[in-house]
Amino acid sequence: MWIVPEKEIAGLMTRAAAFDAVEQVFAAMAAGEARNFAVVREAIGHEDALYGFKGGFDRTGSTLGLKAGGYWPNNLARRGLINHQSTVFLFDPDTGQPRAMVGGNLLTALRTAAASAVSIRHLARADARVLGMIGAGHQAGFQLRAALEQRSFDKVIGWNRSPERLAGLRAIAEEAGIRFEAVDLPGMMQADVVITITSAFSPSLMADHVRPGAYIACMGTDTVGKQEVEAALLARATVFADEVAQSVTLGEAQHAVAQGALGAGDITPLGAVINGTHPGRVADDQVTLFDGTGVGLQDLAVAASVVERAIAKGGAVKFDI
Repeated sequence: MWIVPEKEIAGLMTRAAAFDAVEQVFAAMAAGEARNFAVVREAIGHEDALYGFKGGFDRTGSTLGLKAGGYWPNNLARRGLINHQSTVFLFDPDTGQPRAMVGGNLLTALRTAAASAVSIRHLARADARVLGMIGAGHQAGFQLRAALEQRSFDKVIGWNRSPERLAGLRAIAEEAGIRFEAVDLPGMMQADVVITITSAFSPSLMADHVRPGAYIACMGTDTVGKQEVEAALLARATVFADEVAQSVTLGEAQHAVAQGALGAGDITPLGAVINGTHPGRVADDQVTLFDGTGVGLQDLAVAASVVERAIAKGGAVKFDI
């Protein structure tokens, strides 16, 4: 079995490789060649932590495995560790034998950013120029860097409940030679693309904050009860998701579905657009929205990619078990 430690990931995985791996997984899912297993997510009654498993099997990529991990809210303050902690385990789908154990913290950030980047590539207007960011936490920087590679943006606008945290996003934008402006939530009306990446349980982005033709990537809602955008916005938009079943149960769509404003049949897998079986955006004034709940197959895809790179570059350690 190969082991790729967390400390090796940054030198092995690129945003481009993560993008390719996630895009291929979306396509395989929509084609019926890959499926996610049921998610397990539990409060363990210790350190206020949530712990769980996401797994699946991708026949096209010959990838089988799971990601184990969760959220330890006291890590950063008490131990100097990031709050999200995870490890990916890969198995040989032909034999069931363990193939690899891979540090999953940076990979989770990269695959989440890659998912929204893939969605921007396929659903945002080609002439999008203003990128809006709602949220400025650990994941926001990854989102911003990946998004800036998808369109010729000339301005980034940002909002966060604690405005001082926007300094990190400003630095990333200015490093890329792009203007940055802090705005209030109604100011998001000027954005052509909006990424929401918070852990909120009440909406920030409302339907009247979004201009005609805008694209919204909702990337923070992955648990029952969480909510980043008003349900009325999903009712107004053409909605896509990484996985429809997760979208309606624990994703951003859960609230619109509960209110009867949206049904599972109104949501399209993003992979169908990638495969060409759904047209995606069909009009410049159409509001499109991606509900990115995060699926286990994304983790497996980027982990498999990094294992190949680690073996080739000597960044993996092999053990007989």
